[in-house]
Amino acid sequence: MTKNFAWAALLAASLPLINGCAALAVGGAAAAVVVADDRRKTGVVVKDQEIELRAYDRLRDAFPGKVLDISTVSFNRHVLVVGQVPDEATRAKITEIVGAIPSVAKVYNETAIAGVASMASEANDTAITTKVKARLVENGNISSNHVKVVTEAAVVYLMGLVTREEGEVAGKVAASTSGVSRVVKLFEYIE
Repeated sequence: MTKNFAWAALLAASLPLINGCAALAVGGAAAAVVVADDRRKTGVVVKDQEIELRAYDRLRDAFPGKVLDISTVSFNRHVLVVGQVPDEATRAKITEIVGAIPSVAKVYNETAIAGVASMASEANDTAITTKVKARLVENGNISSNHVKVVTEAAVVYLMGLVTREEGEVAGKVAASTSGVSRVVKLFEYIE
């Protein structure tokens, strides 16, 4: 934790020295605060971003011309894949491709065999995610920086490094949020 804070402080202090607009400095400082409060090691945060980019590239290359309405989210090298795919073979191939990315520890393939989601459905999912995050902040018993919230088809997926108590609180907050049909907890528990 101290190493993360030191790294974040160094980043925040050096941002004004970089040529660019004030928005970049403010945004970078905000990102540094989030990294400082993240329970993952700094290298793992970077690795998660790399995994997401590699997953996007590899899936795009594996299915040229095929419409895949999917998203990948990596947290502590555990990858959640959500969205819609045309058939079971595509779904299985996605798990294989994402699982073969270096450093991926686990793949949760929560894709559904269905047509592409409507814009209304996607907007509803975004609204649900926003409500869950806001309610986590209001709750005060868990840092919203410790929980990643992803919503797909009104199902809320929760990822993060949390204590069992924090995981229970986050699950209850999400489940009691209007519009949520189901909550799936994909937490890694810490002591």
